[in-house]
Amino acid sequence: MESKHPDQNGKRIEVPKGFQDVFTHFYRAENQTEQSINHTLLPHFQIIMVFSLGTPIQFNTADDAQISIEKCLVLGPIKRAFDYTLPPGADMLVANFKGDAFYRFFGKVILSDHLPVHPDALLGENCFTNLWRLVKNASPSERVDLILDFCKPYLRASDTAFQNISEHTEDYTVFNPIKIIAQETQQSERSIQLNHKKYFGYTAKEKGRYGKFVKAIGLLQDPPSKINWFDIIEACGYYDQSQLIHDFKHFTGHTPTQYLKFQQHICRAE
Repeated sequence: MESKHPDQNGKRIEVPKGFQDVFTHFYRAENQTEQSINHTLLPHFQIIMVFSLGTPIQFNTADDAQISIEKCLVLGPIKRAFDYTLPPGADMLVANFKGDAFYRFFGKVILSDHLPVHPDALLGENCFTNLWRLVKNASPSERVDLILDFCKPYLRASDTAFQNISEHTEDYTVFNPIKIIAQETQQSERSIQLNHKKYFGYTAKEKGRYGKFVKAIGLLQDPPSKINWFDIIEACGYYDQSQLIHDFKHFTGHTPTQYLKFQQHICRAE
């Protein structure tokens, strides 16, 4: 998550070497103003753990459900954009899981059926509530180290099945990784599809569609007057303009032109 809001004290926190296969990064944001700050988080297909260390944070999901985070929640994989509000006094710390790290923590949980959820409900213990208390009472510079130390005894090794999948999933838009993995491992495509869903929380088809959308977002850096939509359609592998618009509405709730208009209020996790 990154914000362009001038009143939001947001900071991306890099992960030490020993944990770079567990988290992509941490993100901290706080609202030190007297007004609520509203933002939209773009989908990034990662699972996140959100710690609310001040005034409760409000999340509005794509289906208009409202979630109030008073301590900590696990959300994701984030497949569609959603709005969140940092009220005055809010202090948020977000951990972005990488790859199969969520599975390595929590075991065989069907992600899409159980999230958002308090992480203690997944483990059957109160350990995350205890961690939240430690993090809340620590200084900002100590918080990430506390979380990383907490992780060590719970983290399992990656399964061989995940390693086989991860070696072939750098770019879902170029080829079908499921078919290649099935051929190399002499397993059925159905078996690989199920493992992919288990470890990542989404299908390869979903990630391929998202990859085209992300590429389009990356090409929208020029002023609107200089954007050539047909070049973007061709570069990203869309059939036509209607498919591009459909994907923008699917992932963000906005058309491409609406996205450009409101992008100063939109956060990206990368």
